Amino acid sequence: MVRTSLVFRFAMLALAFAELSIFAHAQLFTDLYNFGTLSNDPAVTGYPGIIAQGRDGNLYSTSSSGGANNLGSVFQVTPAGTLSVIYSFAGADGSTPQSGLTLGTDGDFYGTTFAGGASGNGVIFKITPGGTLTVLYQFSGAAPDGRGPYAAPIQGTDGNLYGTAFYGGTKGVGSVYKLTPTGVFTTLHYFRSTDGENPTSPLVQGSDGKLYGTTQSGGKYKSGTVFRVTTAGGFKVLRNFATTDGQLVIAPLIQASDGNLYGTAEGGGTVTDGTVFKITTAGVFSVLHDFVGSDGYSPTGGLVQASDGNFYGVTSGFGISGYGGAFSITPTGTFTVLTSAFGPTTGEEPEVTLVQHTNGILYGDTFTGGTGGTCRCGTFYSLNSQLPPYAALVPNSGKVGNTIGILGQGLTGTTAVSFHGTTAAYQVVSDTYLTATVPKGATTGPITVTTPAGPLVSQSFLVRLH
Repeated sequence: MVRTSLVFRFAMLALAFAELSIFAHAQLFTDLYNFGTLSNDPAVTGYPGIIAQGRDGNLYSTSSSGGANNLGSVFQVTPAGTLSVIYSFAGADGSTPQSGLTLGTDGDFYGTTFAGGASGNGVIFKITPGGTLTVLYQFSGAAPDGRGPYAAPIQGTDGNLYGTAFYGGTKGVGSVYKLTPTGVFTTLHYFRSTDGENPTSPLVQGSDGKLYGTTQSGGKYKSGTVFRVTTAGGFKVLRNFATTDGQLVIAPLIQASDGNLYGTAEGGGTVTDGTVFKITTAGVFSVLHDFVGSDGYSPTGGLVQASDGNFYGVTSGFGISGYGGAFSITPTGTFTVLTSAFGPTTGEEPEVTLVQHTNGILYGDTFTGGTGGTCRCGTFYSLNSQLPPYAALVPNSGKVGNTIGILGQGLTGTTAVSFHGTTAAYQVVSDTYLTATVPKGATTGPITVTTPAGPLVSQSFLVRLH
């Protein structure tokens, strides 16, 4: 990571003292669980480490070490902070999972391990909420499939899994792949240094059906790229990062409600402390915020667009202490520091992208720190910014007649579901999950679930015509 000098950081801290008065105070922050409290606990929850909400309302992710064999784990955390390890990797089934998890339309989770498997080059796996794991694919380490996947795959609208490998491909600097439900593996693109190297973050599928992602290095200026790839493998670089607009992009992109893509760069910017940026699907790029140390530095994690329409994120460092911070930023770039409550006992270096639970609260974990008895190997925390609860969609697009899943809370007793005002048939499965059928006449827009406690509104659902 690129760092400014300590003297310069003190200077920037003094200049920005007035700005820090906009802090939302530390009562936002709750340390819910200290990794290392029990002997087989998860340890080292670093990037990408995506946290997924399950149909049961609990949160799920991975750790790159810890577990019964110290080769990594899959764990579950309740919104109140009760943690359970549901799977411990043993080597043959993978090891060192960095990815975190993606919730599939079947209710199971999908992820990768960076190493392990038959050849030691990592695997793609599926795991049920109860902890039954299935290895779907084992990377060979040779062309064409690559090796060392950091990111979890995403599930496309066609039902296939799409993801990236950090190494491998014909040039050894990474690849983009597709895996069908029947296990057919296809490499969609090999990176060649000039178009990027070492993709770390998960892909995102845009409303246009194309896949978007980032590389942490390579490209024209060796500082990383934003790329687009079709599900058939058509590839285009949308942005070559230069030092002034960001570098070392290891966080995932998100497509916001305005249709644009937003993300963070861990380094670069005016003082090399990182940036928040926006890029259109056509490649028009702008920096929304330059970090200067006093407001945080090294935003390793990406952004989440919360139910108030604003973006929320974390920096792995903050000010002189360097323990980390959390922030919000509007789509137009108005930036607010939320908390700098991270520290040796509460958790240091938050690297993982925040997730907003459907209860409105933000959750994340830290790379180190905490008060675990066996190690200071991080914490699982919440940030309560009094954001409204909402309905989350799995998937967020579909055709008329498709059945989709809706996550929420207090769903028992639901009296109506509507797609942008068009009434839909639905079935309540549990208090935290229901299904609905995309109705005839539905148009793209939010879904509203009317519950006994009031309406839950989703972000926009895309009604696909084909």
